[in-house]
Amino acid sequence: MSRHPDHARSCLLIIDMINELSFDSAERLLPTIEQTARNIAALKRNVKQAGWPVLYINDNFGRWRSDFRHLVARCLEANCRGKRIAELLQPDEDDYFVLKPKHSGFFATPLELLLSFLHARRLIITGMAGDNCVLYTAADAYMREFEVVVPADCVVSLDPAMNTAALEQMRKTLKAETEPSKHIIDQLAA
Repeated sequence: MSRHPDHARSCLLIIDMINELSFDSAERLLPTIEQTARNIAALKRNVKQAGWPVLYINDNFGRWRSDFRHLVARCLEANCRGKRIAELLQPDEDDYFVLKPKHSGFFATPLELLLSFLHARRLIITGMAGDNCVLYTAADAYMREFEVVVPADCVVSLDPAMNTAALEQMRKTLKAETEPSKHIIDQLAA
């Protein structure tokens, strides 16, 4: 295996989707989260076929000894509410991961260094929650002069109205492209 990562102008970021979903409203949101995971999985397949890197940006859930592979394994256990989502979005061997301690994928993480090493300039940001971790990561990406793409059908929030408002804010203030993922997939196929 090469010691150097793939280089690509664009990267797919999947934020907080590998998740135990142990919060109170998760059960109610499961159908929406699962549909979002399906959309991200389809986008991921197409992005990987194009040779673009995939980066999992995941919360460490306050466990400073956490390990991403351990988190994936935990989420794949039978009694985990997030099992179906983890199955749909299970990382591949060549995917990258960054554990984050707070909302933004950039805050106190090596994400910026990794993106520089990958030569990325365009970030396709997906995941949950659209009005929180996705929004903060997108804002930090914009401040670092990355081109920001947030496919509307690939982000989910606890409150659908807040998700819509966050997408609108990203479109207006971060100049983010928020077309559905099919728009990106169609571009890749062209």
